[in-house]
Amino acid sequence: MPITQQELGRRIREARESCRMTQEDAAKHLGVSRPTFVQIEAGNRSVSSIELDKLAYLFGRDIREFVADSFDGEDALSALFRAQSEVTGDPQVLEKLRECMAIGRELTNLERLVGIDRDSATVASYPLPAPKNRWEAIQQGQRLAEEERRRLGLGFAPLPDMTELLESQSVRTAVVELPEDVSGLTLSDRNVGLFVVANREHHYLRRRFSFAHEYSHVVADRDRFGLISRASDRDDLVEVRANAFAANLLMPEDGVRQYVAGLGKGKPSRAYAEVFDEAGTLSVEGRSAPGTQTIQLYDVVQLAHHFGVSRVAALFRMRNLRLLTEAELEHLKSLEEEGKGKLLAQSLGLEEPDHEEMRGRFKRRFLGLALEAFRRDEVSHGKLRELVAMIGLSDDHLERLLDDAGIDPNADSSSP
Repeated sequence: MPITQQELGRRIREARESCRMTQEDAAKHLGVSRPTFVQIEAGNRSVSSIELDKLAYLFGRDIREFVADSFDGEDALSALFRAQSEVTGDPQVLEKLRECMAIGRELTNLERLVGIDRDSATVASYPLPAPKNRWEAIQQGQRLAEEERRRLGLGFAPLPDMTELLESQSVRTAVVELPEDVSGLTLSDRNVGLFVVANREHHYLRRRFSFAHEYSHVVADRDRFGLISRASDRDDLVEVRANAFAANLLMPEDGVRQYVAGLGKGKPSRAYAEVFDEAGTLSVEGRSAPGTQTIQLYDVVQLAHHFGVSRVAALFRMRNLRLLTEAELEHLKSLEEEGKGKLLAQSLGLEEPDHEEMRGRFKRRFLGLALEAFRRDEVSHGKLRELVAMIGLSDDHLERLLDDAGIDPNADSSSP
């Protein structure tokens, strides 16, 4: 049954208030005066579909929510406003959040239109108490990563592409341009599902770590509706836990130690053994030749490439596992900062991924879904243009794409 104008106004007011937004702010976005917007919320002034679409975007909502039989005032964006007001108070971050919500909704809708169903029961959930200190946060992250590796049957081998791993667990992923301070975000919304975003502007290996970091929020912090991960919040205990989880998930201890052993390193400088017999024990001490166990930059380069992490991440992981002393860490880090690691990787034939190609993966997946939905007459040509514009492509690019795909936008797809 169609809702009344008064009910629509009430829903608009509830959505605005849940986002901690003033009537003045909403009126400015809509391009009307505050008194006019007051009349909209009071139900005394009708709202056009274009205006309602603008308001839905402003509040991080789907326009269909406002005309549905029931309306829930709580959603992922409003929860973020309440929980992380210091972040959402930044206009640049807020606009990117709206963009992510819109992309997440469209991605979810496209998957449904082409018959892709996400089973949220696939995703593990580990209810954990809030860590009391950094040590507890690190221990929780480590245990969580070990348990998730066991659950997925990953052993201690290098992980596949992180987006593929998340997608296999029914978590939608995207790569979106975010403010430099924001590495990623996790949203849990009834209309979008579980949605993880990483910063498109960051290096591929940093994005890989960010996706692993957000994975922790997916499995341990789902009740929070959403989290924004920023470098400035790295001391927050939940973020400490997520970073420990990411390091252990990407570089499991047994895997790192085994790889280092394969390089002939990682043994203690002194080893002791005892042989027992009826007459007593015989103690033996063995020593490695001086310098043979010292980790070199080329060892770090190979380890980082093997596990698909940055060389700096590999360095800190090795220090955490006591494979490096603090002095060795600082020395190797200084060599990396001089660019020696990159040169060594090239000399060893360890090619880095094509970062531009990796950045384009999400666009290609999104475009593929949009084209398939259009081919099936599930979305109109106008809607297809809107979807393409959301990921920064022009109408000309779309027409070339349709032509290359052999799809006539004016043809009746039901005809042979």
